[in-house]
Amino acid sequence: MDTLRPANAAELGEAVAQAHAASRTLVEAAELGWAYGHGMGHGVGLQIHEAPTLRPDSTDVLEPGNVVSVEPGIYLPDEGAGVRIEDLVLVTDDGCERLTRFTKELLTVE
Repeated sequence: MDTLRPANAAELGEAVAQAHAASRTLVEAAELGWAYGHGMGHGVGLQIHEAPTLRPDSTDVLEPGNVVSVEPGIYLPDEGAGVRIEDLVLVTDDGCERLTRFTKELLTVE
């Protein structure tokens, strides 16, 4: 499992705080860790925002059947710019499965 790709960072039984830390790897490598000021995601079920919460201070644990959003984002407040890439991930007995099928290729809208 490639922990550098945030949608694959949610490993079975892993504390979600560790999954959040894995999501920061590329962001910090690009020296933008200061611009990643929120949690990586949250559970999705009957409520759109529910446990488990994927935040650095979370004590939740991922379990098979959890569906979680994985949505790391970088925001540049002085430039009024930012980006967030969102995926839905199903936690399975073998790790996780990304449910989102949209491309990760950069699309320019003019």
